[in-house]
Amino acid sequence: MGRTSRKRSKLARRLVATSAALVMGGGGLIAVNVYANAEDGAEQPPEAATARQLSTISCPDVANRLREVPPGARGEVDGRLAELDSQITRAYDRFSKAEDARAQESVLPPLEEQRRSTLGEIADAMDRAGARPEGLGGMAPCTLRASDQEQSQGQDQGQGQGEGEGREGGQGQSGNGPVAGDFVDITSVRPNVERPRDRRGASRGTFTTDCGRNENGKFNPDNVIVAPGVSNGAHHMHDYVGNQATDAFSGDDDLANGRTSCRNQGDRSTYYWPVLRLQNGTNEDDAQADGGGKDQNVGEIQTPDAVTLKFTGSPVSKVVAMPRFLRVITGDAKAFTNGDANANASWSCTGFENRQLKDKYPICPEGSKVVRTFNFQSCWDGRNTDSANHRTHVAFADPRTGACPRGFRAIPKLVQRVVYDVPPGPGFAVDSFPEQLHKPVTDHGDFINVFDERLMRRVASCVNSGQRCT
Repeated sequence: MGRTSRKRSKLARRLVATSAALVMGGGGLIAVNVYANAEDGAEQPPEAATARQLSTISCPDVANRLREVPPGARGEVDGRLAELDSQITRAYDRFSKAEDARAQESVLPPLEEQRRSTLGEIADAMDRAGARPEGLGGMAPCTLRASDQEQSQGQDQGQGQGEGEGREGGQGQSGNGPVAGDFVDITSVRPNVERPRDRRGASRGTFTTDCGRNENGKFNPDNVIVAPGVSNGAHHMHDYVGNQATDAFSGDDDLANGRTSCRNQGDRSTYYWPVLRLQNGTNEDDAQADGGGKDQNVGEIQTPDAVTLKFTGSPVSKVVAMPRFLRVITGDAKAFTNGDANANASWSCTGFENRQLKDKYPICPEGSKVVRTFNFQSCWDGRNTDSANHRTHVAFADPRTGACPRGFRAIPKLVQRVVYDVPPGPGFAVDSFPEQLHKPVTDHGDFINVFDERLMRRVASCVNSGQRCT
């Protein structure tokens, strides 16, 4: 896919500067539409704002429920789970175009019917493999919900919302967020990063792999971990560094033989995350494509200013080498509707990285850059390279002690740090599933280990011996 120019127009700069002034003015945040098109000066009638109090569709996340799926059923189950996501996306599209509350609510009955049928297919597939799940039918109904910001606005202002203060994102370029309440001035955040102290036996070394910044523009809206074999399984665009063969249809052999953007050719791993877009009125080439405009992800994709991929150790023990083709997801792409149980977003600014934000985007001071940090799980069950819900085969170490849960082994911890040079102010957002409204809490990262085994042993050795290796 081609890229638009990185040059920013004077009009776009004025838009971002104006948004920043609105956000920072008056002693606090106010609701403005930071997704507004720089070329769209049309005002939204107040009655349109008051008529649209609900923001999105919220459905139970079936994938997290399925902790055990027989291997023989996984392919079919993954495909049906991806169809559930597509059903929500199509329903959200109808919801977003609805003219009133009755029309919004009308999307729910057909969505429930579709989900009930697909959930039955999931149950049948697992039944044929000898492990029929119980209670899936109860996950068919979905609800409509307002954002937390809208709920608080309703309490403070009743129904008297003014221009731009109605439904998430108003009638701007995307129409589904984010809003000013999703941003916070990083200088107003207190330092909040605490790390366990190293103990005797800690593994204090690091291994850093250089795989570039996706300068070559490898994107797709697939997710080979969660939705293998399904095009547009993510419904948002991903940046990729490392393995250049990665798409929805990549098997282990494809990845093992794929080219890599990593300087060390022994690292053919796949590293990917949702793209960050600048809302400056400029459309990318994907404005009419899956994962892009068709899924309400619009704006100018930003190439990271820097990407650091570092493997670190455990504060309490040595680490073992990762198994080849280990798949790990950190964070939750659906955290806005799922809740924050699996959320692991970390937003900050250069010079302020002892202050991390989970559910807000940072507004960085002049000269400071936006930073996304992905801290991956550093404990492995010692047996599986994946699991049915893509989570239970790995775990996070205890945040206080640094120890792995019982039955898990410490592995090198991947820390991805992605830096962006964007104008100050609330003019950017990550791609997301449409119904997740581009909320910062939905940020997430994905990793497939395709180090050759000799190099992975070197990674573990460097970490265990306290060296700083590249």
